[in-house]
Amino acid sequence: MAAPAKLAFFRLPPLPTVGELIKLYNLRAEKHLSQNFLLDLRLTDKIVRQAGSLKDAHVCEVGPGPGGLTRSILNAGVSDVLVVEKDTRFIPGLKLLSEAAPGKLRIVHGDILNYRMDRGFPENVSKPWEEDPPNLHIIGNLPFSVSTHLIIKWLENIANRTGPFVYGRTRLTLTFQKEVAERLTASTSSKQRSRLSIMAQYLCTVRNCFSIPGRAFVPKPEVDVGVVHFTPLVQPQIQQPFKLVEKVVRNVFQFRRKHCHRGVEKLFPEACRVEMTQEMMEKADVDPILRPTELTIPQFRALAEAYAHFCTHEPSLLGYEFREELRLKNLARQRNKTTDTFTAKPTGTPPSSQQPC
Repeated sequence: MAAPAKLAFFRLPPLPTVGELIKLYNLRAEKHLSQNFLLDLRLTDKIVRQAGSLKDAHVCEVGPGPGGLTRSILNAGVSDVLVVEKDTRFIPGLKLLSEAAPGKLRIVHGDILNYRMDRGFPENVSKPWEEDPPNLHIIGNLPFSVSTHLIIKWLENIANRTGPFVYGRTRLTLTFQKEVAERLTASTSSKQRSRLSIMAQYLCTVRNCFSIPGRAFVPKPEVDVGVVHFTPLVQPQIQQPFKLVEKVVRNVFQFRRKHCHRGVEKLFPEACRVEMTQEMMEKADVDPILRPTELTIPQFRALAEAYAHFCTHEPSLLGYEFREELRLKNLARQRNKTTDTFTAKPTGTPPSSQQPC
């Protein structure tokens, strides 16, 4: 009786190394684009393994550059890879990879910040949000200059189930500066606990996979790199609109070394700041002298719900920004000073923004 045939996985044919391609196309990492090449395929293989099984998976790779990580993804048994690359210089090398992997590599020349990923994959990839994640992954060695902005954008997409998350709970495996990776995964009371920690962890299970020393990259960055894996939660830990949660968390952490009530105060106009802050802290049942890093996600949930209650009764509160109130005050002060210079009597009260209370 014949032995059962083994499943054959796709492997790329022999190709020039990534280093050889860089020389062939005279590629240089652009400092203003925060480009750093990872040439060691053992490390790119290790990054890809953090995503889990990629057998027959659909993958979007962000910023493939010279294609080192792309090779590891293609060799992982994927169905297809969509790469989004902004830098024209890398397109010829990626086309060479595409020719070596017929039907498996699609190249988009564009900016990932603007690309409509919700149109990038077939509808049959989708899975209901409440079920297991779809066989769709986002993987990328992100440029430092866009990594934080990009993950905030994707977190908002997760909250709204838009963009790459129209297909379900799409998983992400991404690189960040090591310090950013530590912030994303920091636990309560950790010195790295930050706005990013809360925003990521209320929406996802976040895992700091491993670190890569800066010397592994060309050119060598001044910092080490962390690989982080995200799996969106079925139910967010805070059931409020993303913009509202982000505003509460941002205000609380702007005074990270002070008591948390100092940040909460800035959610309200000066005219009613003291009484509304006290009411909000009492309503949320949060100790006002805790530091922002000491607050748990359930406590942030309570703060967000209390603030949402105020915004329901006074909708203009959501649009209030204390820095804008401060700017208008400074402007009024300068106008008064100018008026005093040219006239003995003030000509009237300078215009000010309408405040909720």
